[in-house]
Amino acid sequence: MKMTGQRTHTIDRGVAEGRELRRLLETGPFADALRAAIRARGLGLDRIRYRLRGRGCSVSLATLSHWQSGRCRPERPESLLVLKHLEEVLGVPPESLSRLLGPPRGRAARCTVPGEGIVMQRGRDT
Repeated sequence: MKMTGQRTHTIDRGVAEGRELRRLLETGPFADALRAAIRARGLGLDRIRYRLRGRGCSVSLATLSHWQSGRCRPERPESLLVLKHLEEVLGVPPESLSRLLGPPRGRAARCTVPGEGIVMQRGRDT
């Protein structure tokens, strides 16, 4: 069977994206690594949000978008728990994204999206 140029290009691109993701998971920055992991998984933010909700974590699309754009990053305990589940949903090694966060920034640098945010459902084993 003969491979077409298109299929070869697609395979090459997938290999290159995998290498880039591994590099970003080791070196960061967090937002770039998260964006690459999302792209590699092939899920939209709404699907990711749905899968997180199935694990007992509710996070807004705006928050996920802000995390991947670098406008803010997870720092609160609830956000870090969501990040743990997000790593599982994205299929990246445990703590590969969370270790890129570094020390917490000052309160003024935290992400606040009016009317949005993270809600942990009580009474559910996560």
